[in-house]
Amino acid sequence: MDSGAGQAAQGQEWWVVCLCAQWCGVCREYRPTFEALARPGLRLAWVDVEDEEDIVGDLDVETFPTVLIGGGGRARFFGTVLPQPGVLTRLIDSLRETPDAAPADPDAQRLLESIMASR
Repeated sequence: MDSGAGQAAQGQEWWVVCLCAQWCGVCREYRPTFEALARPGLRLAWVDVEDEEDIVGDLDVETFPTVLIGGGGRARFFGTVLPQPGVLTRLIDSLRETPDAAPADPDAQRLLESIMASR
């Protein structure tokens, strides 16, 4: 699922990517909560790590849900989150409030760029 960001330029958009697998029951239950995050300036992408191996590449995703958050073209967070309403919203808000925070690791940056190019 992709949710457009209205008039925000792609470089200024915030991306929230959930990396999951169709066979994962937690992921299936979490998806509606994730999709409910859609709002202007926030682009959502749901990536099945098995169906979209070409995008994920060699990056190992072992725990679900794993989330990648990027802002201004920079990966800002890459890790697991509790699949509960509000947890991801608070994380996104926190990252948006600290634009000078350290970026995520280079693998997360490559993944973000790959997802941005594919969507």
